[in-house]
Amino acid sequence: SITFDLIRGHTDAIILSFSRREACYGYQLNTDILAATDAQFSPKEAPLYSAFRWLEQTGMLIPYWGDESIGARRRYYSITNLGRAAFADYKQEWERSTAILDKLIK
Repeated sequence: SITFDLIRGHTDAIILSFSRREACYGYQLNTDILAATDAQFSPKEAPLYSAFRWLEQTGMLIPYWGDESIGARRRYYSITNLGRAAFADYKQEWERSTAILDKLIK
């Protein structure tokens, strides 16, 4: 759907946005996104984990292993100062883009 295509292009910004609130891991992030969108959007697993890896490689997220006593260990991600700065840029870009789209579509 067009909604999926539009949102998919902003996976990095979405991950950074949620990471600002607390360290997160893939499954939790997917659950949080479902809740935030009233189950209208669920990111695909492969692009989500690819984005986590890219954000880690670029220094925007720092990974660490959780200490789960039950179940598999989870790889959590914390946002860095570089990630916070990148999110601020993504947010400004989103606001400019939506303002332009509002003018074009109305």
